[in-house]
Amino acid sequence: MTGGSTLVFPHDAARDEAEWREWLDGPDLFGVLAVNNREATGASVLVPTHATLRDDEILLHLARVNPVFEHLGEDREVLFQVVGAVAYVPGPWRAAPEVPSEHGVPTSYYSAVQFRCSAEVVDDPAGTAEILAVQLADLQPEGGSAPVHADAGPYARMLPAVRGLRLHVLEVSAKFKYDDEKSVEHRMRVNALLDERARPGDRAAARRQRQRWARD
Repeated sequence: MTGGSTLVFPHDAARDEAEWREWLDGPDLFGVLAVNNREATGASVLVPTHATLRDDEILLHLARVNPVFEHLGEDREVLFQVVGAVAYVPGPWRAAPEVPSEHGVPTSYYSAVQFRCSAEVVDDPAGTAEILAVQLADLQPEGGSAPVHADAGPYARMLPAVRGLRLHVLEVSAKFKYDDEKSVEHRMRVNALLDERARPGDRAAARRQRQRWARD
């Protein structure tokens, strides 16, 4: 499944589904759930949250009192987007050898995957407990917490305070913006500068860029 409304130039597109799934694999999947406001003139409702990707489904849970549920109805489509490995690249770093460095054009490097989904609200305790158990195993693989059951254990009495969400993925738009339209030599030079500067995100962006040119 590919597509979506995100602008993705061919050189920024994921090489294949395995690339974006590999990037999202692990216990740190954190994104933003975007839901259309039921009021025609109202802004979209955005909810930052951890989530768990399983095949073609995204699982998450939110507090029952979260206002986003007021805008989720039957067959309601939503977006879930994850952004990471972000770095600002100064203009002088990108200047071509034949032009003054101050003429270089700055840009942003980043990875982004956007999912268009149909949202299923899970209200029953057993269904919510199932989602929480899957998320706990994903986000806390080292364990250490009691099992989640709907009718026993320390978490059973807390389940009425949350609701689960199953987001059934309809379409995926993946973008890896790392100057892939430029030569490997150019990317290697910028990559070394990112590693040297080492701001938050720089080394993750450099690592993702190296993985991209390794696929060329």
